Amino acid sequence: MKTARYDHITDAELLDYFYADGNGEWIGILLQRYTLLLLGVCMKYLKDETEAKDCVQQIFLKVLTEVPKYKIDYFKSWLYMVAKNHCLMRLRDKGNRAVKELSDNHATDAEADKQLLQENETTYEMLEEAIAELSEEQRSCVTLFYLQKQSYQQIADRTGYTLMRVKSYIQNGKRNLKIILEQKLKQSGRTRG
Repeated sequence: MKTARYDHITDAELLDYFYADGNGEWIGILLQRYTLLLLGVCMKYLKDETEAKDCVQQIFLKVLTEVPKYKIDYFKSWLYMVAKNHCLMRLRDKGNRAVKELSDNHATDAEADKQLLQENETTYEMLEEAIAELSEEQRSCVTLFYLQKQSYQQIADRTGYTLMRVKSYIQNGKRNLKIILEQKLKQSGRTRG
């Protein structure tokens, strides 16, 4: 399936479509989006390309059965955790002693990972809210530059702003984001002074 025509659809929207109609193609598009990430994670842990590719296929199947069971907010983070855990289980099953020692701490690791994931989700939500509070110009330039990895020139071409304006919107937007995020963190009580 050609997924380029779905590039403009966010992960969250694809998940919403899946939860709405149960069509597995939406998950297929997400998995294609992150195939290289999965392969990279599997290679990192398994150090063997054939085994890593095999694992990616197994993770695909696991994801197709697991996604309907949960309300996933950040697919990429969730997928990374699924892949990491799958690789660790595979290594443990192979009797790898070093990983066996790691797996003894797995409950603590899983709890720490879960807490980290929750903190990351809260941070992402705050960041989304903070971005929404920027002026339209700053919001579009910051989003294109940091989230869509476009160059100053690409942003200028796309928005019609001059290069100087683009740089200014990004600089001011970044500074304003920092201020807004600091205020949100203080309000949520996550900073201790």
